[in-house]
Amino acid sequence: MGALWIIPSDHYLFLPDPALEVDPLVSVPDEDTGSAEGGIYMVDILVRRASLFERIFPQVYGDAELVPAEVVNPAGLSEQERKQESLSEMSVSQQIAIAVALRSLGHDVDPLGAEVVRVLPGAPAEGKLEVGDVIVALKGKKVSSPDELIRLMRGHRPGTPVRLKVQRDGRELELVVGTRAAGGDEQRAVVGVQIQPEFRFPVGIRIDARNIGGPSAGLAFALDIVDELGDDLDRGRRVVVTGTLDLDGTVGEIGGIEQKTVGARLVDADVFLVPDGNAAEARSHAEGLEIVAVSTFAEALAVLATR
Repeated sequence: MGALWIIPSDHYLFLPDPALEVDPLVSVPDEDTGSAEGGIYMVDILVRRASLFERIFPQVYGDAELVPAEVVNPAGLSEQERKQESLSEMSVSQQIAIAVALRSLGHDVDPLGAEVVRVLPGAPAEGKLEVGDVIVALKGKKVSSPDELIRLMRGHRPGTPVRLKVQRDGRELELVVGTRAAGGDEQRAVVGVQIQPEFRFPVGIRIDARNIGGPSAGLAFALDIVDELGDDLDRGRRVVVTGTLDLDGTVGEIGGIEQKTVGARLVDADVFLVPDGNAAEARSHAEGLEIVAVSTFAEALAVLATR
């Protein structure tokens, strides 16, 4: 029986983790500390490979969820690669959160290109592109954002090289990089990098998410930035928030909502802001916690201003 605890299964476990206050993670010049009580909180979950014992007896953890490996890790990455990808997603979410928050405060913030945050092992880009490179043109056409780079790659035949212009250490380089078919899509060409928007922010904001990965804290980070720059959004309440955030302010669905709702309850949250698509399931596990569904950043700001 003891061996069942150490042999990995073909499933992952999602486990609750208490919500975490965002303010200590976000550094803003001349920030307003706001209320002594309350605050904006993000909520993460613990994700790890389930042992065979846990696969057979998941009820050993009351609020755990068993999730097939192909759902958590559809690309079949190693555990190290999966964690690195998750950390890259967190890095992207931070940049978007800062941009969305500053835009809402009246700053003019636009992406300047697509920054390389990871070069995938064995990809055509390996040995050509480096972490920190900013892609500013593709086939002679300007690239101002990751979305534009993806759009310009459409119609490019996988297996044929592509010409990129990148900024590296103050220099501008012209590179010819090979391509391959994207996983599961033989018609879409990729060079094999993960990218995020490159910005020059008018305010020096830094976010240290420690070793937390994934994109689902984007909304919480953006709300905390607005809160720290002067608008007291929490007003003494413990506001737990989850949801991805796009550059246009759209709030997207997240995974593990059952465990995240438990995580909000564990810190005695006053209210839990969740994406519209997750609201019904969150309410089924709320046990008295107020659940508020939002679909945009502007809606989240309005909710906190009026409730």
